[in-house]
Amino acid sequence: MKILLLLLGGLKFGKIALTGGTMLLSMVVYSFIFGWWYAVGFVLLILFHELGHYAAAKQRNLNVGAPTFIPFVGAWIQLKEQPMDVETEAYVGIAGPVAGTFAAMACYYAAEYTQSQLLLALAYAGFMINLFNLIPLSPLDGGRITAIISPKVWWLGVPILIGLFVMNHSPMLLLIAIMAIPHVMSTFRGGPPGLPERYYEVPLTTKVSYGLYYLGLAAFLGIMSYETHLLLPSGRG
Repeated sequence: MKILLLLLGGLKFGKIALTGGTMLLSMVVYSFIFGWWYAVGFVLLILFHELGHYAAAKQRNLNVGAPTFIPFVGAWIQLKEQPMDVETEAYVGIAGPVAGTFAAMACYYAAEYTQSQLLLALAYAGFMINLFNLIPLSPLDGGRITAIISPKVWWLGVPILIGLFVMNHSPMLLLIAIMAIPHVMSTFRGGPPGLPERYYEVPLTTKVSYGLYYLGLAAFLGIMSYETHLLLPSGRG
């Protein structure tokens, strides 16, 4: 909670009002489907994820907007200036899933201590949200992280997204696919247009480091999603 207050302390009143108002709207909408307490916890998990991006962007001296929420879509922070190199983009990109993973782990251990099925369900949701965001396809976080290896890695995310859509028929997946098409097609031209010269030029050691961070985080979230699902009534059934 102290970390949350510290991060929010850097926001101006107008930004806090925007974030708070859209958060409340999302909570109300989700409460009609999942119940009030789950809705609150779910939105807070997304908030921690976005604050990870926000803090990382501020740390790299980028001009960034406050988190904004849209029900059933999620949330985002607006980068008012783009990173000048792919390492900065990857750094900001991975910070969200890392912060979100810590928040999900807090729910997981709190659920273990209190034997709360609500907290366990929130932990599962948190793990899954952050794992989904690691799909290596821009504009998802995974696409921003793996771009440091090569934008061509985004093609690995295409069959994953298609497979998820076949299983779920989610409109959100279709929206992500539409947004991803220009990014994927830009790989034939060496990457998205308008980027600074030598944007993708980073040392091999940096590429390897981010690749290992990405794979390690994805593996951890996959394991925790599976383990948490087994503890839920639906998983045991």
